[in-house]
Amino acid sequence: MEWSEWIEEEKKKPYFQALIQFIDEEYRKGPVYPPKDAIFNAFHYTPYNQVKVVLLGQDPYHGPNQAHGLSFSVQPGIPIPPSLQNIYKEQVADLGISIPQHGCLIPWAKQGVFLLNTVLTVRAGEAGSHQHKGWETFTNHVIEVLNQHDTPIVYLLFGKQAMAKEELIDTNKHIIITAPHPSPLSAYRGFFGSHVFSRANEALADTGQTPIQWELPMIISNKD
Repeated sequence: MEWSEWIEEEKKKPYFQALIQFIDEEYRKGPVYPPKDAIFNAFHYTPYNQVKVVLLGQDPYHGPNQAHGLSFSVQPGIPIPPSLQNIYKEQVADLGISIPQHGCLIPWAKQGVFLLNTVLTVRAGEAGSHQHKGWETFTNHVIEVLNQHDTPIVYLLFGKQAMAKEELIDTNKHIIITAPHPSPLSAYRGFFGSHVFSRANEALADTGQTPIQWELPMIISNKD
């Protein structure tokens, strides 16, 4: 299956037609993130048949030039947001790897880490401003399609919003690993010390798949 073909079919549905109308109007009225041509980047970088891990986020970063269509990731040259800093800290403790000088997670996406947000757009400076407009239905459908995946997928669900998707996942085939959100408001409640990344790699190895190389290049450019 090709994501591009599936998305085109999804766009024909009434809920998505209403969503497109809303989104187009939002982009006309003022800044919306990510840029329109980056909304579906998660699907571009991680083809359906290559998905091994789903790292589910909430809505995109709402600051200038941060969001580029991948959950938790920011474009090269942009300061690393606090949640991602905490993800890196847990990886250091869990895996002993080095922290890069950037927050661009494209190398993960290219290895099969599907960096999906539950909501794919946001109004500048207004977290949650595009919730309950249709994106949640779309990402529910994404998970339903991923249930049909030939090989087991490891889901990393951080925080209540991500965990709400748990009931949609076929646990007879796929593996779910949960933890509190890595945000500074909640990371101390159990995200630190959760070993979610080594656990994900163990699950991949147990199902005969190649583990993820979580250590990122120290420096990355917009061309990577």
